[in-house]
Amino acid sequence: MADTARAVGLADEVRDLIIARPELVLEDPDLMGALIAANERAMGGNVVDLRGVAMKRLEARLDRLEATHRSVIAAAYDNLAATNIVHRAILALLEPAAFTGFLAALQGPVAAALRVDSVRLVLESTEGGDPALMRLGGLLCVTEPGYVAAYMGRGAQGRPVVLRQAIPDNGRVHGDRAADVRSEALMRLDLGPGRLPGMLALGAEDPHKFRPAQGTDLLAVFAGVFERQMRRFLA
Repeated sequence: MADTARAVGLADEVRDLIIARPELVLEDPDLMGALIAANERAMGGNVVDLRGVAMKRLEARLDRLEATHRSVIAAAYDNLAATNIVHRAILALLEPAAFTGFLAALQGPVAAALRVDSVRLVLESTEGGDPALMRLGGLLCVTEPGYVAAYMGRGAQGRPVVLRQAIPDNGRVHGDRAADVRSEALMRLDLGPGRLPGMLALGAEDPHKFRPAQGTDLLAVFAGVFERQMRRFLA
């Protein structure tokens, strides 16, 4: 009898609490689910509760919307972080006043901002390159005409930026770091009328740093700033 009395008293307390604060039940999805399930069991298997079916569908839709919302927010943060990275790299490109400082910045603050392990400037030439530029051997790769198009691939003719993980023999492009490069970003450079094309190659040890499915808009902006600076210095 004592246990029964305590149970009745507890039930009365819970009832009074729910009446006083119904939001405790309404805002608890687990509790609401338990109540709906109990209601369905009480009705039996021959009765279809359309309201319960509708609520389940709404719950499923809400779960999908919340998952989409989280994905959109995560993508927005990733895009903002990537934009900030490229902005820092562009500022590092614009700072040097001399051509040698501009090229040296690529392997210093620019590489650090972009978080890459290899930065190489590929220039096509019919004469083997300017001796002054050849002294920048750690950065510069002078090639024969047509090399840029061949290295970027035939399918990249209309694209200024190519991202890939399946890298061909890159000893010539990435130099001493070739063995460590697992993914790369290639940016075609238009150096102005009368000049052969060039290419800026970024290499990373992380095989997922650059992937074909990634967007290239930010790198295209970076490449545009770089080639305009190159034109200004080469003029």
